[in-house]
Amino acid sequence: MPKHIVSLSPTGTEMLFAIGAGDQVTAVDSYSYYPAEAPVTELSAFQPDVEAVVSYGPDLVVVSHDPDGFVAGMEAVGVTVLMLPAAETLDDTYTQIEQLGAATGHVGEAALLVADMQTEIDEIVSGVPEFDEPPTYFHELSSSLYSASSGTFIGQVYGLLGLENIADAAEGGGLYPQLSAEYIIEQDPDFIFLADAACCGESAETVAARPGWGEMSAVTGGRVVELDTDVASRWGPRIVEFLKTVAGAVSKASVPTG
Repeated sequence: MPKHIVSLSPTGTEMLFAIGAGDQVTAVDSYSYYPAEAPVTELSAFQPDVEAVVSYGPDLVVVSHDPDGFVAGMEAVGVTVLMLPAAETLDDTYTQIEQLGAATGHVGEAALLVADMQTEIDEIVSGVPEFDEPPTYFHELSSSLYSASSGTFIGQVYGLLGLENIADAAEGGGLYPQLSAEYIIEQDPDFIFLADAACCGESAETVAARPGWGEMSAVTGGRVVELDTDVASRWGPRIVEFLKTVAGAVSKASVPTG
Protein backbone atom coordinates (compact mmCIF):
# COMPACT_ATOMS: atom_id res chain seq x y z
CA MET A 1 0.00 0.00 0.00
CA PRO A 2 1.55 3.35 -1.01
CA LYS A 3 2.41 5.73 1.82
CA HIS A 4 3.65 8.72 -0.16
CA ILE A 5 1.26 9.60 -2.98
CA VAL A 6 1.77 12.61 -5.22
CA SER A 7 -1.36 13.68 -7.10
CA LEU A 8 -0.98 15.89 -10.15
CA SER A 9 -4.69 15.70 -10.88
CA PRO A 10 -7.22 17.88 -9.00
CA THR A 11 -9.91 15.29 -9.69
CA GLY A 12 -7.60 12.50 -8.56
CA THR A 13 -6.90 14.40 -5.35
CA GLU A 14 -10.62 14.74 -4.63
CA MET A 15 -11.11 11.03 -5.26
CA LEU A 16 -8.20 10.07 -2.98
CA PHE A 17 -9.58 12.02 -0.05
CA ALA A 18 -13.14 10.81 -0.69
CA ILE A 19 -12.08 7.15 -0.38
CA GLY A 20 -10.09 7.76 2.80
CA ALA A 21 -6.60 7.83 1.31
CA GLY A 22 -5.93 11.45 2.21
CA ASP A 23 -3.39 10.57 4.91
CA GLN A 24 -1.29 8.87 2.23
CA VAL A 25 -1.13 12.00 0.05
CA THR A 26 2.21 13.77 0.45
CA ALA A 27 2.05 16.40 -2.28
CA VAL A 28 -0.36 17.71 -4.91
CA ASP A 29 -0.40 20.08 -7.87
CA SER A 30 -1.20 23.76 -7.43
CA TYR A 31 -4.83 23.32 -8.55
CA SER A 32 -5.58 20.58 -6.00
CA TYR A 33 -7.00 22.92 -3.37
CA TYR A 34 -10.04 20.78 -2.58
CA PRO A 35 -10.66 19.40 -0.05
CA ALA A 36 -9.16 21.85 2.42
CA GLU A 37 -7.22 19.00 4.03
CA ALA A 38 -5.10 18.53 0.90
CA PRO A 39 -1.44 19.49 1.36
CA VAL A 40 -0.34 22.80 -0.07
CA THR A 41 2.52 22.23 -2.52
CA GLU A 42 3.49 24.06 -5.68
CA LEU A 43 3.83 21.30 -8.27
CA SER A 44 2.69 21.83 -11.84
CA ALA A 45 0.24 19.44 -13.43
CA PHE A 46 0.62 21.07 -16.85
CA GLN A 47 4.42 20.96 -17.01
CA PRO A 48 5.39 18.48 -14.29
CA ASP A 49 9.05 18.18 -13.43
CA VAL A 50 10.35 14.70 -12.64
CA GLU A 51 12.99 15.94 -10.20
CA ALA A 52 10.52 18.14 -8.34
CA VAL A 53 8.09 15.24 -7.93
CA VAL A 54 10.83 12.77 -6.95
CA SER A 55 11.91 15.16 -4.18
CA TYR A 56 8.75 14.18 -2.29
CA GLY A 57 9.76 10.52 -2.28
CA PRO A 58 6.58 9.19 -3.91
CA ASP A 59 5.71 5.51 -4.22
CA LEU A 60 2.66 6.36 -6.37
CA VAL A 61 1.97 9.31 -8.67
CA VAL A 62 -1.53 10.04 -9.97
CA VAL A 63 -1.89 11.99 -13.24
CA SER A 64 -4.64 12.80 -15.72
CA HIS A 65 -2.38 13.33 -18.74
CA ASP A 66 1.22 12.78 -19.83
CA PRO A 67 2.97 15.95 -21.00
CA ASP A 68 6.48 15.65 -22.45
CA GLY A 69 7.01 12.02 -21.49
CA PHE A 70 6.56 12.64 -17.77
CA VAL A 71 5.17 9.15 -17.10
CA ALA A 72 8.18 7.47 -18.74
CA GLY A 73 10.47 9.73 -16.73
CA MET A 74 8.85 8.68 -13.45
CA GLU A 75 8.87 5.01 -14.37
CA ALA A 76 12.55 5.29 -15.30
CA VAL A 77 13.34 6.15 -11.68
CA GLY A 78 11.16 3.32 -10.39
CA VAL A 79 8.02 5.22 -9.42
CA THR A 80 4.59 3.75 -10.21
CA VAL A 81 2.28 6.08 -12.11
CA LEU A 82 -1.51 5.73 -12.29
CA MET A 83 -3.05 7.47 -15.30
CA LEU A 84 -6.65 8.65 -14.81
CA PRO A 85 -7.59 10.64 -17.94
CA ALA A 86 -10.58 12.94 -18.19
CA ALA A 87 -13.73 10.84 -17.97
CA GLU A 88 -16.14 10.75 -20.88
CA THR A 89 -18.91 9.00 -18.92
CA LEU A 90 -20.03 8.55 -15.34
CA ASP A 91 -18.97 4.92 -15.62
CA ASP A 92 -15.44 6.18 -16.27
CA THR A 93 -15.63 8.09 -13.01
CA TYR A 94 -16.79 5.04 -11.08
CA THR A 95 -14.04 2.92 -12.64
CA GLN A 96 -11.36 5.44 -11.71
CA ILE A 97 -12.55 5.62 -8.11
CA GLU A 98 -12.38 1.82 -7.93
CA GLN A 99 -8.90 1.85 -9.52
CA LEU A 100 -7.69 4.29 -6.89
CA GLY A 101 -9.25 2.16 -4.19
CA ALA A 102 -7.37 -0.90 -5.42
CA ALA A 103 -4.10 1.04 -5.78
CA THR A 104 -4.23 2.57 -2.30
CA GLY A 105 -5.70 -0.20 -0.16
CA HIS A 106 -9.18 1.32 0.06
CA VAL A 107 -11.23 -1.10 -2.03
CA GLY A 108 -14.19 -1.16 0.34
CA GLU A 109 -14.33 2.61 0.77
CA ALA A 110 -14.16 3.11 -3.00
CA ALA A 111 -17.00 0.65 -3.60
CA LEU A 112 -19.11 2.39 -0.95
CA LEU A 113 -18.43 5.82 -2.47
CA VAL A 114 -19.49 4.60 -5.93
CA ALA A 115 -22.66 3.03 -4.53
CA ASP A 116 -23.52 6.23 -2.62
CA MET A 117 -22.95 8.36 -5.72
CA GLN A 118 -25.14 6.10 -7.84
CA THR A 119 -27.93 6.19 -5.25
CA GLU A 120 -27.80 9.98 -4.95
CA ILE A 121 -27.76 10.44 -8.71
CA ASP A 122 -30.77 8.13 -9.14
CA GLU A 123 -32.68 10.09 -6.49
CA ILE A 124 -31.86 13.45 -8.08
CA VAL A 125 -32.85 12.29 -11.56
CA SER A 126 -36.12 10.77 -10.36
CA GLY A 127 -37.09 14.08 -8.73
CA VAL A 128 -36.91 16.13 -11.92
CA PRO A 129 -40.24 16.64 -13.74
CA GLU A 130 -40.64 15.28 -17.25
CA PHE A 131 -41.10 17.69 -20.15
CA ASP A 132 -43.20 17.21 -23.27
CA GLU A 133 -40.11 18.16 -25.27
CA PRO A 134 -36.53 18.17 -23.99
CA PRO A 135 -35.36 21.63 -22.95
CA THR A 136 -32.26 22.80 -24.79
CA TYR A 137 -29.14 24.20 -23.15
CA PHE A 138 -25.78 25.83 -23.77
CA HIS A 139 -22.96 24.95 -21.36
CA GLU A 140 -20.39 27.76 -21.48
CA LEU A 141 -16.82 26.84 -20.61
CA SER A 142 -15.40 30.27 -21.41
CA SER A 143 -16.42 33.65 -22.74
CA SER A 144 -14.83 32.58 -26.03
CA LEU A 145 -17.86 30.27 -26.23
CA TYR A 146 -16.22 26.88 -25.94
CA SER A 147 -18.72 24.26 -24.85
CA ALA A 148 -18.94 20.55 -24.03
CA SER A 149 -20.75 18.05 -26.23
CA SER A 150 -22.85 15.12 -25.07
CA GLY A 151 -19.80 12.92 -25.60
CA THR A 152 -18.22 14.28 -22.41
CA PHE A 153 -19.01 13.51 -18.78
CA ILE A 154 -20.35 17.07 -18.56
CA GLY A 155 -22.81 16.40 -21.37
CA GLN A 156 -23.82 13.12 -19.82
CA VAL A 157 -24.83 14.86 -16.61
CA TYR A 158 -27.27 17.03 -18.54
CA GLY A 159 -28.42 14.01 -20.55
CA LEU A 160 -29.46 12.22 -17.36
CA LEU A 161 -32.00 14.99 -16.84
CA GLY A 162 -33.32 14.83 -20.40
CA LEU A 163 -31.79 18.08 -21.66
CA GLU A 164 -30.74 18.55 -25.28
CA ASN A 165 -27.30 19.99 -25.99
CA ILE A 166 -27.10 22.64 -28.72
CA ALA A 167 -23.35 21.99 -29.06
CA ASP A 168 -24.00 18.55 -30.58
CA ALA A 169 -25.26 19.97 -33.87
CA ALA A 170 -22.64 22.70 -34.21
CA GLU A 171 -20.27 22.77 -37.14
CA GLY A 172 -16.81 21.44 -36.44
CA GLY A 173 -18.05 19.06 -33.77
CA GLY A 174 -15.60 17.49 -31.38
CA LEU A 175 -15.96 16.93 -27.66
CA TYR A 176 -15.33 20.58 -26.77
CA PRO A 177 -16.42 22.69 -29.74
CA GLN A 178 -16.15 26.44 -29.98
CA LEU A 179 -19.53 27.86 -30.94
CA SER A 180 -20.26 31.18 -32.58
CA ALA A 181 -22.43 33.80 -30.93
CA GLU A 182 -24.63 33.78 -34.01
CA TYR A 183 -25.22 30.04 -33.70
CA ILE A 184 -26.11 30.26 -30.02
CA ILE A 185 -28.50 33.17 -30.59
CA GLU A 186 -30.13 31.29 -33.47
CA GLN A 187 -30.53 28.15 -31.37
CA ASP A 188 -32.02 30.23 -28.53
CA PRO A 189 -31.46 27.59 -25.81
CA ASP A 190 -33.89 27.29 -22.91
CA PHE A 191 -31.00 27.29 -20.44
CA ILE A 192 -27.52 28.79 -20.33
CA PHE A 193 -25.16 27.27 -17.77
CA LEU A 194 -22.05 29.30 -16.98
CA ALA A 195 -19.05 27.21 -15.96
CA ASP A 196 -16.97 30.40 -16.27
CA ALA A 197 -18.76 32.32 -13.53
CA ALA A 198 -16.45 31.92 -10.53
CA CYS A 199 -13.24 31.80 -12.55
CA CYS A 200 -13.91 34.52 -15.07
CA GLY A 201 -16.63 36.81 -13.77
CA GLU A 202 -19.39 35.80 -16.18
CA SER A 203 -22.94 36.16 -14.88
CA ALA A 204 -26.54 36.52 -15.96
CA GLU A 205 -25.88 40.25 -16.17
CA THR A 206 -22.79 39.98 -18.38
CA VAL A 207 -24.58 37.50 -20.65
CA ALA A 208 -27.58 39.82 -21.02
CA ALA A 209 -25.22 42.66 -21.97
CA ARG A 210 -23.70 40.76 -24.89
CA PRO A 211 -24.82 42.02 -28.31
CA GLY A 212 -27.94 40.11 -29.39
CA TRP A 213 -28.19 37.99 -26.23
CA GLY A 214 -30.55 40.16 -24.21
CA GLU A 215 -33.70 38.84 -25.89
CA MET A 216 -32.79 35.16 -25.73
CA SER A 217 -35.28 32.91 -23.95
CA ALA A 218 -32.84 31.85 -21.24
CA VAL A 219 -32.07 35.49 -20.45
CA THR A 220 -35.61 36.86 -20.43
CA GLY A 221 -36.88 33.78 -18.58
CA GLY A 222 -34.28 33.97 -15.82
CA ARG A 223 -32.69 30.68 -16.81
CA VAL A 224 -29.02 31.70 -16.92
CA VAL A 225 -27.40 29.56 -14.23
CA GLU A 226 -24.01 30.26 -12.66
CA LEU A 227 -22.02 27.12 -11.86
CA ASP A 228 -19.03 26.48 -9.62
CA THR A 229 -16.19 26.24 -12.13
CA ASP A 230 -14.36 23.44 -10.32
CA VAL A 231 -17.45 21.37 -9.56
CA ALA A 232 -18.59 21.59 -13.17
CA SER A 233 -15.21 20.63 -14.63
CA ARG A 234 -13.97 17.78 -12.44
CA TRP A 235 -15.19 14.24 -12.89
CA GLY A 236 -14.85 13.16 -9.26
CA PRO A 237 -17.30 12.70 -6.39
CA ARG A 238 -18.64 16.26 -6.71
CA ILE A 239 -20.36 15.32 -9.95
CA VAL A 240 -23.31 14.76 -7.62
CA GLU A 241 -23.22 18.46 -6.63
CA PHE A 242 -23.05 19.47 -10.30
CA LEU A 243 -26.07 17.31 -11.13
CA LYS A 244 -27.97 18.67 -8.12
CA THR A 245 -27.40 22.26 -9.22
CA VAL A 246 -28.58 21.59 -12.76
CA ALA A 247 -31.56 19.57 -11.54
CA GLY A 248 -32.57 22.37 -9.18
CA ALA A 249 -32.48 24.92 -11.98
CA VAL A 250 -34.50 22.69 -14.29
CA SER A 251 -37.07 21.81 -11.64
CA LYS A 252 -37.88 25.39 -10.69
CA ALA A 253 -37.90 26.77 -14.23
CA SER A 254 -40.91 27.34 -16.38
CA VAL A 255 -39.96 26.26 -19.90
CA PRO A 256 -42.52 26.46 -22.70
CA THR A 257 -42.76 23.02 -24.34
CA GLY A 258 -45.07 21.19 -26.63
